[in-house]
Amino acid sequence: MDRLASITAFVRVAESGGFSAAARHLNVSTTTVSDQVQALENTLGVRLLNRTTRRVSLTEVGRDYYERCSQILQELAEADEAAGALQVTPRGRLRVYCHQGLSRFIALVAPPFLSDYPEVSLDLRTGDAMIDLVQEGFDLAIMPVSPPDSTVIKRTLAKWRYVLCCAPAYLKTHSAPHSPADLAGHNCLLYAYSVFGPEFPFIDAAGNLVAAHLSGNLLTTSIAVMRATALAGLGLWLCPPYIVSDLLASGALVPLLPDYDRPEMEIVALYPHRRQLSAKVRLFLDMLIDRFAAEEQWRDAPHDR
Repeated sequence: MDRLASITAFVRVAESGGFSAAARHLNVSTTTVSDQVQALENTLGVRLLNRTTRRVSLTEVGRDYYERCSQILQELAEADEAAGALQVTPRGRLRVYCHQGLSRFIALVAPPFLSDYPEVSLDLRTGDAMIDLVQEGFDLAIMPVSPPDSTVIKRTLAKWRYVLCCAPAYLKTHSAPHSPADLAGHNCLLYAYSVFGPEFPFIDAAGNLVAAHLSGNLLTTSIAVMRATALAGLGLWLCPPYIVSDLLASGALVPLLPDYDRPEMEIVALYPHRRQLSAKVRLFLDMLIDRFAAEEQWRDAPHDR
């Protein structure tokens, strides 16, 4: 039995929650991973994993063994990187998952990154919902909000607050809202993955939270559809300022409720816990940090106050 290979297989199964996901990560067959873990259990004389048809979970002994083994593998990876050229010259495939609303930021980073580091290939995917980085095999995720997940490490890239806006055409047929309570009488364009749901918390001048009930005839994950619908004057849009900054600057959309603040949010870079950053991840992250700092105007909507 190759002890190191068996331990690596066990750790990957524990982190990804299944043999198939671990096999994809290790680029071997599911049977190979299963055999390696079984051989390790036979050698130790204990059961490390509880297996069902739908899920694999750690036993009590397995949890303690995983913590020790993952630390050993982490230290070994750090030793390898410290001794190898990979720490100096980035190479290989970099897998990045990005929220679709942030793709305009990534579009400014990807070309210079690929130009500066020709030995790196970039696999960039976009979406709306947060994913399991380990199970999906991504090195980095860029998201507009921080997930409540202690298994990932977070790096804050920028902070932002929602802006409530609409087209001038909407205000020709509807009275402008003067308080969050007024939003109950308006058609609001709704984002399907909103972290707040239908009750959005505004903040009044005294610092008190004032919940506003949002409802409307459009529920979607498509930013393009929401932009087009808002521009057509068909509803109010509560959205991140960086996806409408151009429309606010041109006057195509106008901000509303200037006397009420919104909760502060974070754009974050996320990467798996216990993983030493390789050169390609670290350098891509550094370029992201510089870009977000340089493009601050994209994140800040104009206000009337």
